[in-house]
Amino acid sequence: MALNYIWISFFVISFVVGLVKLIFYHDTNIFPAMMESCFEMAKTGFELSLWLTGAMALWLGILNIGEESGIIKKLTKVVSPFFKKLFPEIPENHPVLTPMIMNFSANMLGLDNAATPLGLKTMQGLQELNPHKDKASNAQIMFLVLNTSGLTLIPISVMIYRQQFGAANPSDVFIPILLATFFSTLAGLISVSIFQKINLFDKTIIGFLGGMTLLISCLIYYFSTLESSEVQIISKTASNVILFGVIIGIILLGLKAKINVYNSFVEGAKGAFDIAITIIPYLIAMLVAIGVFRASGAMDYIIELAKSIIGVFGVDSRFVDSLPTAFMKPLSGSGARGMMVETMKTHGADSFQGFLSSIMQGSTETTLYVVALYFGAVKVRNSRHAITCGLIADAVGIIAAIFLAYIFFTETK
Repeated sequence: MALNYIWISFFVISFVVGLVKLIFYHDTNIFPAMMESCFEMAKTGFELSLWLTGAMALWLGILNIGEESGIIKKLTKVVSPFFKKLFPEIPENHPVLTPMIMNFSANMLGLDNAATPLGLKTMQGLQELNPHKDKASNAQIMFLVLNTSGLTLIPISVMIYRQQFGAANPSDVFIPILLATFFSTLAGLISVSIFQKINLFDKTIIGFLGGMTLLISCLIYYFSTLESSEVQIISKTASNVILFGVIIGIILLGLKAKINVYNSFVEGAKGAFDIAITIIPYLIAMLVAIGVFRASGAMDYIIELAKSIIGVFGVDSRFVDSLPTAFMKPLSGSGARGMMVETMKTHGADSFQGFLSSIMQGSTETTLYVVALYFGAVKVRNSRHAITCGLIADAVGIIAAIFLAYIFFTETK
């Protein structure tokens, strides 16, 4: 419902601003420009969906190889001790752990649309264990917040959009997004644990989180000691090596498991077209609304006002141009995606604003949408502390994205 009002507001505000410019400033080009933006952004939305289909096919195929070769089950065994502490309500080796692990795996690959069916299946499994059917269980809340915090290892969708808009190296946001989503996930996990009185000082939890935190801290310290140009070179090289290593590793493990890797890939890739078709109307709807809002000049007024306020404090205000993505992120994935695309279209994919909006897009998931979708699917009405913890994770992810953009891309205009 909130998204409905936001979408309508874009058009109404744009119309009002257009009338003001026409009547008081005699700008006869304003409404032709707004209509041109409608058609241009509709075209952009369709073209982006076609580009996304290929990337989805690639990674859905790779993910299917991982599932059929048993890699997902092995991963379940590895993280089982950790999950047992975070989800004490789930019996050991319960079937719900399989779709849960696959959901997290899809999210880590940045395949948010592919992860949704797996997330719904997981939520249904958790609902069967829920003694109070109209109230979210602790396990459901922990699962949902870990989803909305959006730990992303390989931000496929973001990289494809960057490629579409001419980024010199689309994967250069790989490490910044990894870092931003880690902080977001850590914040979500800590906030839920406080509400649910989970002992974060348990040796198993400390072992997993402590190891990840130490690794991330070392990465940040290392990059902070380098020149900006060196950071971008190392980030670019490491990103591509890791990405290609993941593909080769899963294929080789599939061969070792003696499955038909090619057929497995093809079967998994077939789902990409359905996902792309699903995305098209949502993406076009938001892009058209945002395009009209930008063409009317309304967004420029808001951004300039924010820059003026921030400028009073003597702070670099370049990040303000990317804030529309941050504001939309908790409300709508397609809306935030549209904001990111619009920012790259306006400022360029390799601009500071383009980098930051990309990191923001990959830093968290869409809290309010995920809450509505997942809890609505199992008819849970009382979400308890799920929204509060999810929004805390969102805020931390966005703040981290801003700081990381200045660390990695400080010399970018």
